[in-house]
Amino acid sequence: MDINEFRTAAKTAIDEIADYHENVSSRRVVSDVEPGYLRRLLPSSAPEDAEPFEAIRADVEDKIMPGITHWSSPGFMAFFPCSSSYPAAIAEMYSNALSGAHFNWICSPAVTELETIVLDWTAQALGLPECFTSGGSTGGGGVLHGSASEAILTVMVAARDKYVTARTAHLGDGDDKDDETWRLRSRLVAVGSAGAHSSTRKAARVLGVRFAAVPVREADGLAMTAASLAETLDELVARGLEPFYLTATLGTTDVCAVDDLVGIADVLAARAGSGSGSGSGSGSGRPDIFVHVDAAYAGSALLLPENQHLATPLARFHSFNFNPHKWMLTTFDCSATFVRSRADLIDALSVNPPYLRNQFSEGGLVTDYRDWQIPLGRRFRSLKLWFVLRSYGLAGLRAHIRNGVDMAEALESRLRSRPDLFAVFTPASFGLVSLRVRGRDEDEVNARSEEVYHAVNAAGSFYLTSTVVAGKFAIRVCLGVATIREDHVQGVFDALVTEAEAVCGSLPN
Repeated sequence: MDINEFRTAAKTAIDEIADYHENVSSRRVVSDVEPGYLRRLLPSSAPEDAEPFEAIRADVEDKIMPGITHWSSPGFMAFFPCSSSYPAAIAEMYSNALSGAHFNWICSPAVTELETIVLDWTAQALGLPECFTSGGSTGGGGVLHGSASEAILTVMVAARDKYVTARTAHLGDGDDKDDETWRLRSRLVAVGSAGAHSSTRKAARVLGVRFAAVPVREADGLAMTAASLAETLDELVARGLEPFYLTATLGTTDVCAVDDLVGIADVLAARAGSGSGSGSGSGSGRPDIFVHVDAAYAGSALLLPENQHLATPLARFHSFNFNPHKWMLTTFDCSATFVRSRADLIDALSVNPPYLRNQFSEGGLVTDYRDWQIPLGRRFRSLKLWFVLRSYGLAGLRAHIRNGVDMAEALESRLRSRPDLFAVFTPASFGLVSLRVRGRDEDEVNARSEEVYHAVNAAGSFYLTSTVVAGKFAIRVCLGVATIREDHVQGVFDALVTEAEAVCGSLPN
């Protein structure tokens, strides 16, 4: 493809992408193809000779689109939104044109410097404590990762090394220190609530450390409480284990619960220096437990002034992450991680072979984000966040977030108008509401709820997801997609009513 062919093909593609977004609501939300459908439609090997772009473009609609689930559809109410927007899409085009690995400042100074600036803007917009900005008092700052799972793995690596270093600081270099380091590693435990995202358990598995879950209760809104955390930590320490890391959550995956952040901070502060979970790092005491706050979806709601009180206790923790690619109109992937101390990441992750050295890095004059992440190479992710912040402004982004909040509250109100059919399992929170279908006992409620859930999804106009908490099956409805309006809320409510009436009528009351 030469430059003229590129100009023609790219303009055609932009028109088709615009048409797709304009008409996405007319498509079935969830693909209904059978597994292996695409292999039957494509040749068994790559073509020997070049094919015309028109043939490739035609195959996108004919062969690829049937296997796509349309995350930008207003009928997509599953999981959490995975945002896109026209400014972000245009930024991706520029980012692709300026392709590079961008691991050091010298690789492309603008890539590094824009990331630092945009993440400072974002921290300020969310009301984060100043310790998470690049010029803050604790030497912190922000970095863009690919996902919240990557962020958790990255900070858990830093937490492990920070903890073990502190616990062995009283030992001189040599075999004794090495032996104690490996003994400690065999006893390390990462902790998260039973409602924490599975990425904490997975990161622990990747690092070869144990994982322990803090129980949550429906009476507490399925949030982790300080008392439950303290009890879990005491049990772990009594077994001779070393809890070194905790994921606290602002907006859990199941129901968007917010853990008791203030209480958690108080519990950990009380344990400091006691030898029972936190301390100075001398031989008998334990270092502070590294606390990461996962706000992958709900963190975008901190743009709203009425939610920014939730950011205040974050100053007492070590790191915070949220995904602009979920609810902030920024194309996947774009996950913002903020740390109180960038040294925690750099000390654990910096490897400096000769081919990466340069006078700017060696002089300590610049940020090299390769030391803030597990991979070496990195994309120009900050460009799309910059485009979005400038194109919408904070006022426009707040309006978008409020729409999701309002739509969830509207659905909750409708559900409560039919107490004969539905029970609200968890009220609207950050654009998410969960429900169950009425029944005579838990078994019937579970069976009816699951049947309604599958029936609504099978119809194809809406895509919902479910969860099971303490043996209770619930239907989750998340209303954060940018195009959702009142008529879509009414539509999904009508679909739920239709299927619930059919199910409740087909089973004994």
